[in-house]
Amino acid sequence: MNVAWNDFLTRFGACLEGGRVAHFGRPDVERWAALRGDICSDLSCRGLIGAQGPDADSFLQGQLTCDVREVTPNRSRIGAYCTPKGRALACPRLFRREEVLYLALPRALVEPTLTRLRRYVLRAKARLEDASDDWTRIGVAGPNAALLLTQQLGVVPQVANSVVRAPADSRDITVIRLPGSTPRFELHGPLAAMQALWTRIDADVTFTGPEPWRLLDILAGTPAVYPETVEAFVPQMLNLQLLDGIGFQKGCYTGQEIVARTHYLGKLKRRMVLARVDSPTPPHPGDPLFSPQTDASQSAGQLADACPHPDGGYAVLAVALIECAERGTLCLNDIGGPALRLEPLPYGFDPAG
Repeated sequence: MNVAWNDFLTRFGACLEGGRVAHFGRPDVERWAALRGDICSDLSCRGLIGAQGPDADSFLQGQLTCDVREVTPNRSRIGAYCTPKGRALACPRLFRREEVLYLALPRALVEPTLTRLRRYVLRAKARLEDASDDWTRIGVAGPNAALLLTQQLGVVPQVANSVVRAPADSRDITVIRLPGSTPRFELHGPLAAMQALWTRIDADVTFTGPEPWRLLDILAGTPAVYPETVEAFVPQMLNLQLLDGIGFQKGCYTGQEIVARTHYLGKLKRRMVLARVDSPTPPHPGDPLFSPQTDASQSAGQLADACPHPDGGYAVLAVALIECAERGTLCLNDIGGPALRLEPLPYGFDPAG
């Protein structure tokens, strides 16, 4: 936990819960601004694993679904870390900064992921560390986000998954452009640099906690694994094959046999869909789905992510039986529960996986 960063944000109205920023006093306004304005979000809820050493790349190449060779100082990748049975333990975003390869993921998964990875380092010359507090993280999004950051930093990445390192005279900040219809940028940098940037854009954005950013992730169809959904999904269920998150030609890695079999034999029965749902209680990752098209005792899927939507109800990413998603009905929590209203994802879907 970065106490100095939290103390700084409280001067801008941040409200803390459990030692982390929850919102800036107007959560409903902040969610509305995420869809219709320009926002700057605190992303302290996300952590980092740092990997370095001569064998760091080759070690992670054998652990992750994405092709680590494609992660360069100018390019980021999302991927999955799986069990030998091909079940996702985490879904990190990878980027480089200096000699370190970083994996960004929810803070709650940093320690268990780090512990498991370290078991397999063995004689590899690679050092894995919790780097969550090495850098400060924020997100800037909105129709004017690119112009705003260009004015402040001098340069921004132009296409999704591309990365720029703002020049030293612009405070040495790593900027990643994220996929999605809303221009979005994830920034990592030193505390002082991020404090200065935050202060300079005060008049141009609505400051938010992590939930509005999570809403934009959901609407972009960006998958996440949380403690509640560890080992729940194979990577293709999370649409990672559509997001350059699986390197089918990269060679062996943990879980590769299952992932490859799903791809080449076309046996994908579930996939991730975007939906809205009106629920009397907040939905959460891992909540089950049911459908009249299946046996009442058989789950038709489960939620991968969920967040309140400013227009009412909740936006969710659901991993569901393809047949029920395309030609049936999906209900939350039980067969008579609230029905999901499917919405189009911003990318296409290949039923072959």
